[in-house]
Amino acid sequence: MKIFSKSTFQHLDHARKFGLSRIVRNSLSIALVIGSCLVAQISAASCLDGKKLVGVNLSGAEFAADKLPGTFGKDYVYPDIADMRHFQSLGMNTFRLPFLWERVQPQLFGALDPAELKRITDTAASASALGVCLILDVHNYGEYRSNPIGSAAVPRAALIDLWTRLAPSFKNPTNVAFGLMNEPSKLPTAEWAATAQETVNALRKNGAKNLILVPGGSWSGAHAWFGKDAGVSNADAFRAFQDPANNYMIETHQYADANFSGTSNTCVDPAILTTVMSNITQWAISTKQRLFLGEFGVQPNDQCLKALTAIVNGTKNSAAWGGWTYWSSGRWLGGYPFSIQPDATGDKPQTTVLKQAM
Repeated sequence: MKIFSKSTFQHLDHARKFGLSRIVRNSLSIALVIGSCLVAQISAASCLDGKKLVGVNLSGAEFAADKLPGTFGKDYVYPDIADMRHFQSLGMNTFRLPFLWERVQPQLFGALDPAELKRITDTAASASALGVCLILDVHNYGEYRSNPIGSAAVPRAALIDLWTRLAPSFKNPTNVAFGLMNEPSKLPTAEWAATAQETVNALRKNGAKNLILVPGGSWSGAHAWFGKDAGVSNADAFRAFQDPANNYMIETHQYADANFSGTSNTCVDPAILTTVMSNITQWAISTKQRLFLGEFGVQPNDQCLKALTAIVNGTKNSAAWGGWTYWSSGRWLGGYPFSIQPDATGDKPQTTVLKQAM
């Protein structure tokens, strides 16, 4: 196992504490009713035929964002099918694959890099062989080469171009879902919501049938869902979000430390997280939206495991939630405390909590 360095561990928001730079249904439409409230329908052609998606992020391909394009196998890596098999044996059916926009498309509006695209398509083929869902996660925080989407350097059309180039390589919606952009914090929430709507519309116009995960703006935090960004909250911006194919979920993230950033080894009172999850669940019910928890993770101490339980319990027994992927796993994560990558001692304590929520 390689010990990660400043150039290989790239999760921006969740690794700063460690001194590191930024760093993974083909079904009938169903009416989801909670009480008297109708939740958004999920139409045909979603990942895993309408099953709840439960799994883990597979870190590695998003590493070394400060070394572009970087050297495959030295600066970054794609997951091994053996890891997918292991997590599948625990009951997981979904893997979120973080990767970098700049690697798969070295120039805006340019051709996709054949070698990088093949690494992604090979990972998708592995997922298909196992019968699991792979979420393609553009892990860029709403920017390209440090320029935010919506700027003169990176117009909205650039993200649309990326996805309309990627989509034809992933035509099987049974095993591949599209995660539009990880934590689009580099542009205002209202601007992101408009960009996401245009991107979804373009994907459907071009024939994509895959499930699409649409992240909330800023850091996508459930705890801040009602907080204003330039006068607009995620609750406001995504209240009326629509998909022409009605095959999408709104993605949120939630960490358990005092500022909810995922940068600390301590966790807040689980009751706080229970309230956070309840509030966003009620928002989804009232707006007829459906949610996906794309990232959440904790250190394996007693308080944090209780906090983890509160988070995952917030997604149980509610049709407002389509599933979750824990942050994170990957053979290059080394001693990263949130990791559930098994080691010589076996599975990590967090895994026990996750299995209870499947």
